[in-house]
Amino acid sequence: MSVRNTILVVDDEASIADGLRLTLEAEGYSVRIAGSVRTALAAVSQADAQVAIVDLMLPDGDGLVLTKELKSRDPALEVIVITAYGSVRKAMEATKGAGAFYVVEKPFEPEEVLGLVKNALEHRKLLVENTELRRRLLEQTADSEILGSAPGIQRVLETIASVADTDANVLIIGESGTGKELIANALHERSARREGPFVKINCAALPKDLIESELFGHTKGSFTGATTEKVGLLEEAHKGSLLLDEITEMPVDLQAKLLRVLEERVVRRLGGAKSIPVDFRLVSSTNRSPEQAVKEGGLRQDLYFRINTVTIAVPPLRERREDLAMLVHSFLDRYKAKHQRAVDGIEPEAYRRLLAYAWPGNVRELQHALERAVLVAHGRELTVGDLPESLQHGPASGESGGGGIAPSEVPSGSLEEIERASILKALDSTRWNKQAAAALLGLRRPTLYSKMRKHNIPQRRP
Repeated sequence: MSVRNTILVVDDEASIADGLRLTLEAEGYSVRIAGSVRTALAAVSQADAQVAIVDLMLPDGDGLVLTKELKSRDPALEVIVITAYGSVRKAMEATKGAGAFYVVEKPFEPEEVLGLVKNALEHRKLLVENTELRRRLLEQTADSEILGSAPGIQRVLETIASVADTDANVLIIGESGTGKELIANALHERSARREGPFVKINCAALPKDLIESELFGHTKGSFTGATTEKVGLLEEAHKGSLLLDEITEMPVDLQAKLLRVLEERVVRRLGGAKSIPVDFRLVSSTNRSPEQAVKEGGLRQDLYFRINTVTIAVPPLRERREDLAMLVHSFLDRYKAKHQRAVDGIEPEAYRRLLAYAWPGNVRELQHALERAVLVAHGRELTVGDLPESLQHGPASGESGGGGIAPSEVPSGSLEEIERASILKALDSTRWNKQAAAALLGLRRPTLYSKMRKHNIPQRRP
């Protein structure tokens, strides 16, 4: 047994405390003794404990109150309550209300408590593993659609990983359709505020005469039509994150009020006299150059300095052409599963047109094109006729893409050869980490293994 497992014994009877200490230390545990609520709280402040054995009756307080306090400080701490009273009500209160792992009556055999400690440690281990798994799943979900191995998109993912768990204001800059909202989602889901609200406000979509009321809220009778009191979106974001999408479209006079909120961290509703504290993490986005917006008077310079503690520049799809094949396969797999279509692949000419197109609408346009093609396809392979008209009438094989990929840059060979090359590239870029390669390709790991077998790709790096 590793001495890293520390057991806190809280009992004012020295004989019981010493007996438990000797039994536990004989099994390799590190034991800390406390004879009161006060000394127990001091002990856990000085060192981490994985399990606490707490007497129900202590000289300066109730063992149940102590149990609740210990659990509030460390929810993963397992508490075994010992009692000489055998009260059914107290036992139920300890296990259900206070969160104790188990209640054992005095007198007891030390081996009985030793077995409970081992079970409690195993239970704690499972809880910690589940918490970690949940965290990783949240990260995977948040990043699941931010696919790509191009240097530009990898820089974006690295920045997300670096700043997500901070409260730094983030400004996301990128063309429409590049995935700015996905990045904002990832920042929230990977932050300490993930359990709080995530309020999203499109500054360009809200009518100018209503945006102030929507943001700040209003009191009843504060203006014509204000028949009830309204909580503003800034208040709703309390203890969570706030996304101001297209912030350069916010009226300039309202930007001054927003700046005051960011500086003072209080909101005052329209017509109200009360200042309401707000605590949120601000993420802003724009598809315009913020510097140009400042020069043109559309964005206050002081607000710009406040919101761009960290700037994330999302590259357009035309600047990450190496990711196109990966994205095409990912979206094809996603939409054929979503719509339950028996589509196995894409005809080579249709595939080349997808790769040669300039994609002015970026990833969003590519998604819509693939979903549309899957929905209208009549065969097991997508054809040129299944693609949107802009691609049907675009350049055929051997012609320039008009701003897209030059013919020499479009992968050659059959669709099978292109898919095999895409998988190998993903494996090479992740040093043959299958899970990471599957994530880059937008595939589940079993699907990646299936495709590797299909293309005779070895499971280990040659």
